[in-house]
Amino acid sequence: MAFHLSEGIDALTAAALGALQGLTEFLPVSSSGHVAIAAHYFGIRESSLALVIFLHLGTLLATVLLFRQDIAGLIREAGAAMRKPERFIRTPEGRTLVAILLATLVTASLGLFLRNTAEAFATDLRLVGYGFLISAAFLLASGIARGSSDEVSWPQAIGIGLAQGVAVLPGVSRSGVTIAIAMLLGVESNTAFRFSFLVSLPAIVGAAVFEASGAEGLGSLGLGAWVGGATALVTGYVSLVILRQIILVGRMWTFALYLVPLGVFLIAH
Repeated sequence: MAFHLSEGIDALTAAALGALQGLTEFLPVSSSGHVAIAAHYFGIRESSLALVIFLHLGTLLATVLLFRQDIAGLIREAGAAMRKPERFIRTPEGRTLVAILLATLVTASLGLFLRNTAEAFATDLRLVGYGFLISAAFLLASGIARGSSDEVSWPQAIGIGLAQGVAVLPGVSRSGVTIAIAMLLGVESNTAFRFSFLVSLPAIVGAAVFEASGAEGLGSLGLGAWVGGATALVTGYVSLVILRQIILVGRMWTFALYLVPLGVFLIAH
């Protein structure tokens, strides 16, 4: 079957979904939860697979742009460590690469295990509401975290990977729970922010590849997919910059003030 861009999704709707994806993917409020709300209240029953892929790619590029120096350093270190494997233990960048790998393996395993549960959440806004309350609890807990470590240890990486795996559930914010868990495990806020988004890259790539595996003829993309992806890129980059500043001043918990009433509303209705 040929794959086409839209099944009722025009460029304006794609731009709106791109903005929603870019803002909520990085701000600790759960993009999947907000997409589920939008799908319910705006009657979006089935979006274009191409659009979904491009939204993922837009947020991926936003992350790469902001963390390009960190990523370049890790790539260089990976090349050096392939020649001298002891660097995976002896250098900070090498240990970070192993930490990202550990977190990614844990995330993938837990994410696959929770896949059916995540689908159930996406179709029941009450469950999404509970997801928002879970996110809010972690955000509030981050307000009392006093981490000081400027490097993520391997046990901490496993904990962060578990948090990222749970975040496949709509309403549970990936950025919120991973940063909060990192801080609660003793990682200082800026390092927690950096690691959270570095470890998101394999997850975002994996999601895009998984979606693309069901597509045929991706060359027949239309305007909407490009508009949605570009909007997700721009809004995502802005969201990342804003979130970094919020975390640096210790105010990430304030997003709970939005998530708690939203979660209660969804549960009550």
